[in-house]
Amino acid sequence: MENEELNNFSDLIANKESDKLKDLLGGLHPADIAELCDELNTEEARYIYLLLDNEKAADVLIEMDEDARKKFLDILPSETIAKRFVDYMDTDDAVDIIREMDEDKQEEVLSHIEDIEQAGDIVDLLKYDEDTAGGLMGTEMVIVNENWSMPECLREMRIQAEDMDEIYYVYVVDDDERLRGVFPLKRMITSPSVSKVKHVMRKEPISVRVDTPIEDVVQTIEKYDLVAVPVVDSIGRLVGRITVDDVMDEVREQAERDYQLASGLSKDVESDDNVIRQTTARLPWLIIGMLGGIANSMILGNFDTTFAAHPEMALYIPLIGGTGGNVGTQSSALVVQGLANNSLDSNNTWKQILKESVVALINATIISMLVYMYNFIRFGPTATVCYSVSISLFAVVMFASIFGTLVPMTLEKLKVDPAIATGPFISITNDIIGMLIYMSITVLLS
Repeated sequence: MENEELNNFSDLIANKESDKLKDLLGGLHPADIAELCDELNTEEARYIYLLLDNEKAADVLIEMDEDARKKFLDILPSETIAKRFVDYMDTDDAVDIIREMDEDKQEEVLSHIEDIEQAGDIVDLLKYDEDTAGGLMGTEMVIVNENWSMPECLREMRIQAEDMDEIYYVYVVDDDERLRGVFPLKRMITSPSVSKVKHVMRKEPISVRVDTPIEDVVQTIEKYDLVAVPVVDSIGRLVGRITVDDVMDEVREQAERDYQLASGLSKDVESDDNVIRQTTARLPWLIIGMLGGIANSMILGNFDTTFAAHPEMALYIPLIGGTGGNVGTQSSALVVQGLANNSLDSNNTWKQILKESVVALINATIISMLVYMYNFIRFGPTATVCYSVSISLFAVVMFASIFGTLVPMTLEKLKVDPAIATGPFISITNDIIGMLIYMSITVLLS
């Protein structure tokens, strides 16, 4: 939001001009109001919220930045949170909000929810791991029985739809509440009124189980181009649904976590986090990098006589280290991406290594030949540097490619996030191994 607009809101709040503020807020989307509240201080944001109707206030709270929302909720009474926000939210959004509170406040908020059925649904959802389909799903759905006739089905759908903002699919269950199909709205319009739902529904719908990891839910929605996916329990009973907007938030958060891991950040941080949190997130990998640099200096220190005999060898230390780090990061990034979108199977490790080896062989040959020609022209055909640098570069590219492929696939098999392999870990390891290869080959050729 522009500074001028932000200052205008701050002035109106300071002057308590509620009517003007209501007019301005009435024309804003909840996401825009959330952005405004994120940039205002806590008291100003609280004043804004008091001017909103309950339904819009609930939508704004959902859109707020997580840290800003937590600060805001900390100063509100539990009864206000329950009656002004939670009562007007879908269950999946309410669960996300309540998860951010400590256990005592969760119980207080739940005790103030007026709709006992909604409170029960929230309690049930809180039991699921937040990284599974059960922890992400909502319970607001339009559900019909497979034995209903068209008139009965339409009547029941109208009743259920009154309390819902959006209807993506109509789900069909049997008498035991097990998911049997999806009822396309087009068939509801075109089918004879004497038909039963089970004769016109689309059978065997795509679904996920409550314990399905969120990553698999995302892949299911993406693969089958779904707007929403039903969630069933261990015996096939329909218990909830996950919409595409729910998983988009998860995809963004996962991408941010992976990017930060690859960049050498050990915890989730934001640009507006305090100095201590940002420092503790960055420092571990920086210390590891420092230790890697010390190890490199110790390796090079053992070859002082080699440098004395061939001082030009020192010119290529950055080339060897940088090339190895870049190649390793490229290889690992491709593997991590393939594992994330399911285009690569960790069980095909050796097949992927073989493919990467062929690519590395081509790249290594071209790079080493280019460097050889440069050194041939600069130092002459008899110079040791012509052969040692080219051979070392070839070996380093081959090693880095294989290592960068093997590490993330191994981590995936060990159920460790492979994203940690794409950043400093690969670069530091390749730098150290690259120096060992370079100096060893130089000594052999001297």
